Amino acid sequence: MPILVKDYTWQETENLMNVTVPLKGVHRKKLDVFLTNEYLKVNYAPFFFECFLRNSIDHKKSVAHVCDGEVIFQLHKETAGLWNKLESEITEDKNAMKQKRNEAIEKAQKEEEECKNQQEETNRKDKRFALKKIMSIEDEEKKRIQDIKDLEKQHAMEELQKWKEKQQEVQKSIKEQIIKDNSFKKEKLTKQKKKQEIFPVIPLRPSGNIDVNFTPRVFPTPFRESQTEEEEKWLKKQAEARRMSEVFDENLSEEERNPDLLQTKGNNFFHTGNYPAAINVYTHAIKLSNQIPALYSNRAACHLKVRNFMKCIQDCSKALDLMHPCVPQNATSRCRALVRRGTAFCELELYIEGLQDYDAALKLDPNNKQLQDDAENIRNIIQGTRIKK
Repeated sequence: MPILVKDYTWQETENLMNVTVPLKGVHRKKLDVFLTNEYLKVNYAPFFFECFLRNSIDHKKSVAHVCDGEVIFQLHKETAGLWNKLESEITEDKNAMKQKRNEAIEKAQKEEEECKNQQEETNRKDKRFALKKIMSIEDEEKKRIQDIKDLEKQHAMEELQKWKEKQQEVQKSIKEQIIKDNSFKKEKLTKQKKKQEIFPVIPLRPSGNIDVNFTPRVFPTPFRESQTEEEEKWLKKQAEARRMSEVFDENLSEEERNPDLLQTKGNNFFHTGNYPAAINVYTHAIKLSNQIPALYSNRAACHLKVRNFMKCIQDCSKALDLMHPCVPQNATSRCRALVRRGTAFCELELYIEGLQDYDAALKLDPNNKQLQDDAENIRNIIQGTRIKK
């Protein structure tokens, strides 16, 4: 049986009603408070307190405080004025109290349901608003991206139009130069004819042949150490690689049709740190002549800088394939390609393959201290005596 609390106290003003309910050892988490406009209930086992209020209060503004074994209610009156009495007269009628209690519970349930529905409606509105906001942001982003594309397209069209105008000016200038040259030739022929009319034509002396014997090319290595046949094959291979295939695109400049000039341009890009541009230039040069090993080796250096290790390995391997036969003239280039490929292998943690390339490079340049130190570091990593960086 619950213990009914009757030793409560209350005070009032024109707008407020303070009710103090003593509850021994009351704890906030175990306290059950139920409050409506005309009904107040406090349940803290085994204590129980309920009060049927004389007049109506605003239960939404009213609050309860727990402190020092007491629950203090601060009730806001709906209508200002003094009650002079806290409880209603129905406290003597059990049926009326039961009916009032049920009405209070039903009203509280109804208010809770309305509050829940209102909260759900608010949540739906918030979700719709958030969705509209997201769609608006996406539309703005799409519009911004489209504006950027349109602007880039406009710039590209302007650049294309400028390029066409420039080409037209160049063609016009060439035509004018041809007309000028033809005019000059005609004028020159006219002067020659006039001279022939004035001066008699002197017959030319008979032609003859002069035999010239050129000294054969001497390689820098001593004859006893030279590899004449391999060196001649290497020079012949390089000469064939330098012969660029015919390019019939008249819009390409002389520089864009010459692999040697393209290689120089790519080297300049590499030294300035513009590695993507250097890769593009070397690739274009390879399309023109795919038998020049320096183009592959230089492109491999660019791939190594931008950490495209597999492409670096492929280009180094292609360059080494093209540098056959192996002669002293291409030893430095072969050493450089081996070091680049070995470095790419080590970056991929393929240390055994990398060490093989470094050892092969040391055979070509055995006095290179840096190569010796690098090879020793790789060997230590493989043996587990050095922690890789």
